[in-house]
Amino acid sequence: MGNFLDGKVVAVTGAGRGIGRAVALACAAEGAKVVVNDYGVSIEGGAPTSEIAEAAVKEIVAAGGEAVAVADDVSTMAGGQRIVDTAVERFGRLDGVVCVAGILRERMLFNMTEEEWDPVVATHLKGTFTVFRAASAVMRRQRSGTLIGFTSGNHQGSVAQANYASAKGGIISLVRSAALGLHKYGVTANCVAPVARTRMSANVPMELKEIGEPEDVAALVVYLLSERARAEKITGQVYTIAGPKIAVWAQPRELRAGYADGAWTPDKIADFLPGTVGTDPMPLLAQLEAMAQAAAAQQRPNA
Repeated sequence: MGNFLDGKVVAVTGAGRGIGRAVALACAAEGAKVVVNDYGVSIEGGAPTSEIAEAAVKEIVAAGGEAVAVADDVSTMAGGQRIVDTAVERFGRLDGVVCVAGILRERMLFNMTEEEWDPVVATHLKGTFTVFRAASAVMRRQRSGTLIGFTSGNHQGSVAQANYASAKGGIISLVRSAALGLHKYGVTANCVAPVARTRMSANVPMELKEIGEPEDVAALVVYLLSERARAEKITGQVYTIAGPKIAVWAQPRELRAGYADGAWTPDKIADFLPGTVGTDPMPLLAQLEAMAQAAAAQQRPNA
């Protein structure tokens, strides 16, 4: 047992498997009391079972830690509130929440149904909000606390996971909003974009060249929850961790601007925009175009 989080109380959603489980175990190993939340569903969001969360709690207790299971659905306001209430009622306070829970329903945008869109956004984005909403009220009263959301590199866009990418982009904006709105109360908020071997990453439709293990991600989360990170005033940030690599994402900002002499017209914009304001190249689109060109070259008969 370590002491990086000694005396802290941390709630982790999606904590029964994969990265969430690794985070819960790491927090407990570093001295935190842990609320283990997992609705226990399949990767598509079906067949819930409370045994998943309870198994992680047993593992923590067997190692000498303290933990309690909450098998609630984070996509409901009541579920998010119950996770936070459990922490306060059982351990007297709440110092950190880590929202890892997520599901996947992959489909091309032109074929995606409402039933494939809503549950993914509800679990990832709303599921982060419900826990953040309840936790922030407690942390505001305490004048301290840390919120951690989980995003993905897919927030840049996705070929066949528009639902997932949209939710992950929303989580970044939610985290940045929390960092701004809760700063004066001593509460920090950050985002982690992990690349690790899990049942979800196994469904990524392309090779991941940089990838690590859930335990790598857990180490970063423990740091972000710690007083050492708070002392460095780390808030409103998005970090990627992929095995030995840690990277920070840029904050959104204007790249270039131009001004009209008089009112804009479509003709004036057509003459002005391409050469003056221009575009910001989309790396993923460039990769797709390169792949398409390579595939076309392979199909051409030899000259």
